Amino acid sequence: MNTEVRNALNKVPEVTLGFWIIKIFATTLGETGGDAVSMSMQLGYLVGTVIFMAIFVIAVAAQIKAKQFHPFLYWATIIASTTVGTTLADFATRSIGIGYAGGTAILLTLLVSCLFVWYRTLGSVDISTVSSPKSESFYWLTIMLSQTLGTALGDWTADTAGLGYLSAAAIFSGLLLLIVLAHFFTAISRTLLFWSAFVLTRPLGAVVGDFLDKPVVNGGLELSRYSATATLFALIMVCIFVFPQRAAKKAH
Repeated sequence: MNTEVRNALNKVPEVTLGFWIIKIFATTLGETGGDAVSMSMQLGYLVGTVIFMAIFVIAVAAQIKAKQFHPFLYWATIIASTTVGTTLADFATRSIGIGYAGGTAILLTLLVSCLFVWYRTLGSVDISTVSSPKSESFYWLTIMLSQTLGTALGDWTADTAGLGYLSAAAIFSGLLLLIVLAHFFTAISRTLLFWSAFVLTRPLGAVVGDFLDKPVVNGGLELSRYSATATLFALIMVCIFVFPQRAAKKAH
């Protein structure tokens, strides 16, 4: 490992139960927040994507420029990635007309390709090695693609496959449980399990978010997107204070 990476501080959080709880709240907020801007405000998916992409790019630049791990900055960047993931996936699948299945396939290919290039370039996709501008750039691009993929996958499961929001949520929760069991009882790569769980928390958040704000006739609770987003944001803030926020240990 080069001197720059070895001496740099890790600016991503330690992966704990609190990390996953906040991540699920953030992905759910991404769905309600993204829909609030593109649908409730009637700005459309393209304008919503432009707005959230600009916020995401600014947040990533601030994250890369930061000298150490800042919990609020990190989670703000995660929220930005999941809101842009929502509007970008909706724009691709609905406005352009790719469809959920096509969008999921394309985004999965892009995500796997990003991880492959990251690995080939830096030798590892483990978050313990995310401590240089180059690795951070790969990290945030991978996250943005995973959030976008998760939106399309969640919508495909709940809508196209006709399973509904609660059944889709149960499926993704079950898959996450399998990953937890694999973590404790198998020797499967922890890096593989991390990225698998990271991807799956997004469609879980997407279908839960849709369940909260979609019309009752479509299987939702028809809550206000604004109030749901505000409530989720408040929960994230509480969790950041309640759960210890430490930087992940660096690889040596």
